[in-house]
Amino acid sequence: MGFMDKFRNKFKQSEEKEEVSAKYKEGMKKTRSSFSGKINNLIARYRKVDEDFFEELEEILISADVGVMTVMDLIDELKMEVKRQNISDTKEVKDIISEKLVEIYYGEADEKIEELHLEEGQLSIILVVGVNGVGKTTSIGKLAHQLKQKGKNVVLAAGDTFRAGAIEQLEIWGERASVDVIKQNAGSDPAAVIFDGIKAAKSRNADVLICDTAGRLQNKVNLMNELAKVKRVIEKEVPGAPHEVLLVLDATTGQNALTQAKTFSEATDVSGIVLTKLDGTAKGGIVLAIRNELQIPVKFVGLGEQMDDLREFDAHAFVYGLFADMLQEEE
Repeated sequence: MGFMDKFRNKFKQSEEKEEVSAKYKEGMKKTRSSFSGKINNLIARYRKVDEDFFEELEEILISADVGVMTVMDLIDELKMEVKRQNISDTKEVKDIISEKLVEIYYGEADEKIEELHLEEGQLSIILVVGVNGVGKTTSIGKLAHQLKQKGKNVVLAAGDTFRAGAIEQLEIWGERASVDVIKQNAGSDPAAVIFDGIKAAKSRNADVLICDTAGRLQNKVNLMNELAKVKRVIEKEVPGAPHEVLLVLDATTGQNALTQAKTFSEATDVSGIVLTKLDGTAKGGIVLAIRNELQIPVKFVGLGEQMDDLREFDAHAFVYGLFADMLQEEE
């Protein structure tokens, strides 16, 4: 069974799934036009699968920010599969690339790794971290809206007290999503704001508290110490929390996003990635690099500017978005 057959089986059951795949196809237009065009050109120029073919494919994958380590793994997997199936025609490689990208993303993990971990019947706390300018506050607002749509009682805590305008920005998103925002004055102790947020969320019988945090202090050490302090307050007030630590990254920064992920994961036990602006980059392969090199799942991706454009990540839909035009040619 080819990738398109598997994809159809996964997404044929509901209109919602069809809408998801359409959103990925539209949102990944920039990455796909660059990536698919190069692969199509490569397949047109080579009649047989040989070392030169794989070398050029390697360069294309690296240029899409799939990541050197991930590309090496993928090329090795492809070579083995081509040999196993005795494939010589380059046109037959397209489907295998699609399948192997999904396999590399999931590895030994369950396909539910992208699901948000929330506690049933008690307060769940989501700590959101990331440098300034990546879309952190916007993502919090969109996530709050999404959870509210699912019937959750959501409260936000304005823990980024250092950046000018951050509190006001979160309040605007709180109004849009119709959720309460707990705040103090600019320059206040972030841990104190989070403490107040927890107390308020408990008193209001909230299902989810989403905590914003600082994106930049005087230096990296200060920032990481501040995040560690916030995390200790959360752990003390709600044992077992935070239930998710989501790191927001800007997809358009490519390999720099990978560096940020390494830094934050060392300090805060990041459990998932929110990858913004995927619709604005030609290097969407960074999704695979983050997952394969750091073993952190991408839980949400930004595929547009609208309130509903923060989407739960799905590796099958992502790969479909990457190859949609090429795969549909085969139908």
